[in-house]
Amino acid sequence: MTRLSIVRHGQTEWNLRTRIQGSTDIPLNSTGRAQAAETGLRLRGRHWDAIVTSPLDRAHETARIIAGELELAQPEVVEALTERHHGQIEGLTFAERQSRFPNGVAVPGLESRQEVLDRVLPALGLVAAARPGECVLVVCHGGVIGTLIRNSTGGERPRHDELIANGSVHDFVWREGRLELEYFDATVRTLTENTHYTG
Repeated sequence: MTRLSIVRHGQTEWNLRTRIQGSTDIPLNSTGRAQAAETGLRLRGRHWDAIVTSPLDRAHETARIIAGELELAQPEVVEALTERHHGQIEGLTFAERQSRFPNGVAVPGLESRQEVLDRVLPALGLVAAARPGECVLVVCHGGVIGTLIRNSTGGERPRHDELIANGSVHDFVWREGRLELEYFDATVRTLTENTHYTG
């Protein structure tokens, strides 16, 4: 068994403006860097053996900041942990997305949730196989984390009012070839908050 605690990167300007990031490589803003440092401080009370990260800059910088707070070696980049590809809606707000691609209209280049699972789960399996019995931090993205949580809970979570916040930490274990959710660090959103992840 390997413990995998999965962290959503800090805030970016596109997060702030509710633009869909997907695989577009948008950097952290100053709030995002502060969130990453705060997450690192919160994690100091637990033991960690290593940290791995998505290659996208917002995740990689978050991982570097956390590694510094925890005095860990520099993060290992795992290419398959990149955010869900959103094709032609990357860079759009959700209102713009609905205008151009109303519900039921296929978005060219949009990666399915199953395709996300098909690349992310084997990558996490390799991380777990390389570090049996260890506690590993994994820094990636809201869309990836949401997909993993849905898969682990049979679609019961995240509920419509649950947000995967920037800097949140979600605890999983890799056991006997499966990823199991132990703790979902959900933030309950208000009715006025955006109900989507922007990567």
